[in-house]
Amino acid sequence: MKYRTLGRTGIKVSPYALGTMMFGAMGNPDHDASIRIIHQALDAGINFVDTADVYSLGESEEIVGKALKGRRDDVVLASKAHLPMGEDPNHQGSSRRWLVTAVENSLRRLQTDHLDLYQVHRPDPATDIEETLSALSDLVHSGKVRAIGTSSFLGSDLVEAQWVAERRGYERFRTEQPPYSIINRSIERDVLPVCLRYGMGTLVWSPLGQGMLTGRFRKGERSRTHRSGLMPQHFDADRKLDVVEQLVPLAEQAGVPMTHLAMAFAIAHPGVTSAIIGPRTMDQLDDLLAGADVALGDDILDRIDEIAPPGTDAGPNEVAYAPPAVTTTSLRRRPAGERSAA
Repeated sequence: MKYRTLGRTGIKVSPYALGTMMFGAMGNPDHDASIRIIHQALDAGINFVDTADVYSLGESEEIVGKALKGRRDDVVLASKAHLPMGEDPNHQGSSRRWLVTAVENSLRRLQTDHLDLYQVHRPDPATDIEETLSALSDLVHSGKVRAIGTSSFLGSDLVEAQWVAERRGYERFRTEQPPYSIINRSIERDVLPVCLRYGMGTLVWSPLGQGMLTGRFRKGERSRTHRSGLMPQHFDADRKLDVVEQLVPLAEQAGVPMTHLAMAFAIAHPGVTSAIIGPRTMDQLDDLLAGADVALGDDILDRIDEIAPPGTDAGPNEVAYAPPAVTTTSLRRRPAGERSAA
């Protein structure tokens, strides 16, 4: 694999990163099988492993820790914190109180003394960004974390964090981990340009569009989709399936499987450092690795732009972060007494 520099950190990473959400109860509960998948990915040249405390409530990190015994120094290891780790309301979020505890828990499960990258898993409107950056800076200075990053932040959130870090002399976010695929390209409007402007590496997740871009789900095949476990929201995702139907013959024209087309598209963007793959089985990993060297020509990329225009989503990404400005009614609707009559 041709390695890329992770933003301006100087760290070299593979264009495919191994995501571990599917290791443990959430996906593959067989620890030995999951470890074999990790070893196969490392043997193939992938040197970047991304996990999170919330994946199977720590079980994924435990599996990764066992898999990296004797190989830790050759791996760029990343984890994340923020999402709930139990019912205690303080065992979540981006406060100093939680992040300092969460990183210790992750280090213990991963059987390591440091993380190469520690990421805030989602924005936290309840916590001042200065509080978060202050805590993360201390973790960097203590040697427990080498670099810090974000996941699913808005472009405006990233800019604010960069400004706060500069004003206060804190460590700044070096990476962002946003969703990105042929059917969800909205980050091309601001997130990717912001990352390029500030020299941030980007580690895109869901490059297969939550499975929609595998080619296994086709229009008019609702029963098969249901049996395959695709999320119910997708049953009415006609716009996404319209895109898929046009991509299938394009992949055939390019002479590659749909999965290879989708992955090659994701890593072709100059703002993308690595695309995260999340295999649950060895067969899935082998399929993805077989396309690691696929590069799409301008004619194919131009056709993709025609099918799924740049900067647009073919349909909502149901698992992506939605900010309070969208989800909270009171933030997008004036009180009844203040509304002018139509």
